[in-house]
Amino acid sequence: MNTFTTSWGDLGLTRFPEDPRERLRAWDASDEYLLRHLEGETLAGTVVVLGDRWGALATALAAHRPVQISDSHLTQRATRANLARNRTAAETEGVRLLSTRDTPPDRIDVLLVRVPKSLALLEDQLQRLAPRLNRDTLVVGTGMVTEIHTSTLRLFERIVGPTRTSQAVKKARLIHCTPDPDRTGPAAAGEGSWPRTYTLPDGIGVMSGRPVTNHAGVFCADRLDIGTRFLLQHLPERRGPLRVVDLGCGNGVLGTAIAVANPDAEVLFADESYQAVASAEATFRAGTGSSAGAAFVVGDALSGTERESVDLVLNNPPFHTHRALTDGTAWRMFTGARSALRPGGELWVVGNRHLGYHVKLRRLFGGCETVASNPKFVVLRAVKRR
Repeated sequence: MNTFTTSWGDLGLTRFPEDPRERLRAWDASDEYLLRHLEGETLAGTVVVLGDRWGALATALAAHRPVQISDSHLTQRATRANLARNRTAAETEGVRLLSTRDTPPDRIDVLLVRVPKSLALLEDQLQRLAPRLNRDTLVVGTGMVTEIHTSTLRLFERIVGPTRTSQAVKKARLIHCTPDPDRTGPAAAGEGSWPRTYTLPDGIGVMSGRPVTNHAGVFCADRLDIGTRFLLQHLPERRGPLRVVDLGCGNGVLGTAIAVANPDAEVLFADESYQAVASAEATFRAGTGSSAGAAFVVGDALSGTERESVDLVLNNPPFHTHRALTDGTAWRMFTGARSALRPGGELWVVGNRHLGYHVKLRRLFGGCETVASNPKFVVLRAVKRR
């Protein structure tokens, strides 16, 4: 845990899940810059915090009863923990945590935006929130200079109103935007509305010619990513009433492929992103025409799954959290999969060759097999022996 010093007090903050070995902080210079700027502002009415990474902003501003909107289950868990650690019960109860799929407040008087990595997610959320702004709404965005581009400013300008940036401080910038009521309606959405659907090409087995739906912010929203494509070409051919997990499901292509090939399988789609799970459900429904045999869960890997209840786990793990490179997420997915698998159950993983996932899987499962490889990717199979 590290101490974040603000005008609203010194806050002990951590990411989620909390790891005493974790060196990454739960805030950065852009959070600091925004909070310093707000010292001179009156925060009255409904305050909305969009894209708060680990709850640093919501925790600092708890006395103003903010509404946090996030696509991340892990962010919400971190926010709850940081609020409980630093704020009274009364302050904590005043903070509302919404997902990007929830209906936002009818009126927004202060909109604070932590610029996300995904420009599509920013576009989608600004389109949803813009009609709730009024002429006097205070709109301030924040991000590191590497995260704020001309395209970022154009989105604010097109959807919300006149936009300008601040000088850089500690490699962070602010975005100042003045709402224009003439732009904050359906016409403000313009082109590129979400979700988007495309049809998979031929040559990828049972998923050839089937539609894939992507909500804003989901990885590779306009095409099939090459890692998933490679695993699709080497999926296990197992039949019968299996329980299968598409772990870190993204748009749900892998789990849908299993369901199409084996209609007797029960598939669980799991991801920490609300946008991803919504995408997976839409892909599954369109690809199978079925309303049964699948479950869709937003959560922390397989932490909520019963031990030794799963026969097969498919996983294409991310190797970053926001902009930080880390193997922490993959390791948590692998350990969760081992716990959830029955003896004899299998974990199939696709990843970049240089990540060395085989080392972790051998340590955890006692061995692993290379199913397929090419110059960029490797598909690995690990079996739970006991």
